[in-house]
Order: sequence, then structure tokens, then C-alpha cells
Amino acid sequence: MTIIPLRCPHCHGCNLSKFGKTRTGKQRYACNNAECPYHTFTLEPHAYPGRRQEVKAQIVDMTVNGSGVRDTARVLGVSTSTVIQELKKKKNN
Repeated sequence: MTIIPLRCPHCHGCNLSKFGKTRTGKQRYACNNAECPYHTFTLEPHAYPGRRQEVKAQIVDMTVNGSGVRDTARVLGVSTSTVIQELKKKKNN
């Protein structure tokens, strides 16, 4: 059996402790590093695909290439309001 040490996804430190569970039952961890910008995190990816950075980038790419809001939402499996909100964020930047 191989033991893989857990690492904080933000500061990559190994000084972690369990910090309860989320509403959906995922294990939450706390980073005990004082310089870490985030305190708690989960190791599982987000359940909703609209939260992932790759999907957010694809929303912008598809819009630049001429796809509509509904088409983008259907292809990526997110809601139309998620697509619109992400485009509004990119417009302000």
C-alpha cells in the first residue's frame, strides 16, 4: 500500500488537518500554513462544471468564435445564466 501525502492546492504545503465535511458530504481540509491565502478546501473537484476554470475559458472562446449563449450552455452543460455572468465578468476586465 502506498501512502500519498496530501498537499494544499494553493500553497502546496503538507501541514493539513481535517476540518469537517461539506453539506454534500465531501471531506473538508484546513491548511495550517500561516502564509496560505486560503484556509479551507476540498480535494474533490466542483460538482457543477460552471465553476471550473477550463469551462470558464471555453465560454469565452466559444463566444469569440460566434457561438450563441444557448448553444454554449448546451455544449458545456451549464445554464445560460452562468454563460451570461461569465461574459459580463470578461467584459469588465
